[in-house]
Amino acid sequence: MGGPVTVTHPEVTRYFMTVQEAAQLVIQAGSMATGGDVFVLDMHDPIRIVDLAKKMVHLMGYDVRDENSYRGDIAIEYTGLRPGEKLYEELLIGESVTGTDHPKIMRAEEETLSWQELKPLIDRLAQACESADSEEIRQVLLSAVAGFKPELDSEVQGSPEKSLEAALEEGATGAKVTALFGARAGKKK
Repeated sequence: MGGPVTVTHPEVTRYFMTVQEAAQLVIQAGSMATGGDVFVLDMHDPIRIVDLAKKMVHLMGYDVRDENSYRGDIAIEYTGLRPGEKLYEELLIGESVTGTDHPKIMRAEEETLSWQELKPLIDRLAQACESADSEEIRQVLLSAVAGFKPELDSEVQGSPEKSLEAALEEGATGAKVTALFGARAGKKK
């Protein structure tokens, strides 16, 4: 029969859209670009992952085993959020968007940094990564990205600092630590 189905948290939500719709909107947004534009696609309402999991169990012809149904076939277990994982996705950091000719494509009015402002920040970030200084990394990001509000460690199971300390105890070099932070940055949305 299988199972259990694992979900990180009962309140986790994510946006979904079909590949066809996403591809069409990306191509159309690309044709509107004038250089350096940031577009936001209308992805409808977010979906609770636990609801999606329950639907998938039912589509396979099984019943969910939970507090309401002990005779169900497949249980849903909650594993806890991973470090850096959010309960919900934010499509924009800021609130400033304008419409376009397409009803499902909006243009984000994002702040940008000049190269003269960006270069010292990149240098500071590289140095902080090389020396595995997580507090300096945090400070650079806080100063560079308007609206950046990192989650508190208590909001997730585990913390980046604990993972960093574990990596250093295992003999990770600066390059490996930089890769560790780079992998995290790619996951965090």
